[in-house]
Amino acid sequence: MQNLDWSNLSFKYRKTDAIIVSYYRDGEWSAPAVTKDFNFSFSAFAGVFHYANACFEGLKAFRGADGKLRMFRPDQNAKRIQDSGGYLDMATPSEEMFIEMCAMCVKENIDFVPPYGYGASLYIRPVLIGMNPQLGIASSKEVVFAVMCAPVGTYSGAASLSTGTAVLSRNYDRAAPNGTGHFKIAANYATSLHPYNLSHKLGYRELLYLDPAQKKYIDEFGSSNFLAIKGDTYVTPLSDSVLPSITNKSLQQAALDLGYKVEKRRVPVEELAEFDEVNACGTAVFITPIGSIDDKPTLESDTITKTYTFGDPSKVGPVSEKLYKYLRGIQDGTVEDTHNWCYFL
Repeated sequence: MQNLDWSNLSFKYRKTDAIIVSYYRDGEWSAPAVTKDFNFSFSAFAGVFHYANACFEGLKAFRGADGKLRMFRPDQNAKRIQDSGGYLDMATPSEEMFIEMCAMCVKENIDFVPPYGYGASLYIRPVLIGMNPQLGIASSKEVVFAVMCAPVGTYSGAASLSTGTAVLSRNYDRAAPNGTGHFKIAANYATSLHPYNLSHKLGYRELLYLDPAQKKYIDEFGSSNFLAIKGDTYVTPLSDSVLPSITNKSLQQAALDLGYKVEKRRVPVEELAEFDEVNACGTAVFITPIGSIDDKPTLESDTITKTYTFGDPSKVGPVSEKLYKYLRGIQDGTVEDTHNWCYFL
């Protein structure tokens, strides 16, 4: 095992031992191959450089309390990359191929899987990239599918379940109406970089986007989905421009398992005043408690129209903490996996 400070990893690039690669040419995929070369060699005319012909995924592997290695719900990531790549009209790996290559990546980098007890994990990043030379606007006919990984802690680098602040984005949109917001394609993230960077410079951990059509309803945070606790109910937005988060989906089931109600519906922005707890949730961030959200006329404005505060803004809410411990327990093997979400290696 690597001699790393497992309790202080944060979420950043760290070179591991190998990546797994397969190429799609002439109508078929090559056999997955292990390589220690982390560099790709593409034509300068490759579609990814001009038209963002690329999508990606994110999932995690855990070393459990029993010493066993688990990947969490890789079948769901396989389905989602098929949706994303399919929207780009590119070849996509089968579910079996996707899981096989993710498992290969974990095994080839097994020394980087954090020990149990540190709240850390091995983040797995599959990418699908269009690589054939082209000039006109077109989908890529030749594709590389690669799986890489890195050991990670929390997304912000702060301790697990430490609260942060957020700001509403009223003059920036994450996605267009009838656009690609519900796919995990690279272009979505490129368009969000400027407002996300700006919100960070202003001291906020997160940026909350509203629906792009009317600016009346909550969509999602810059990094992940939105979830709120209102009494005994778990509330999360229903929107065509929100990425279907596997973590959010799992937390909804966890809430039901623990006896809470779940509502997936349109969430008016004014309803922020009625929530007891608010969190960002996703594979990278898991659950990030949001203590308060500022509403401003524009992101650049010095004027704060209203500040929404949730419970004690200095600490995670009790329901959110319970959900975190329950789901993390399944990933660590300390809570029974009744839904068969874990894939053992």
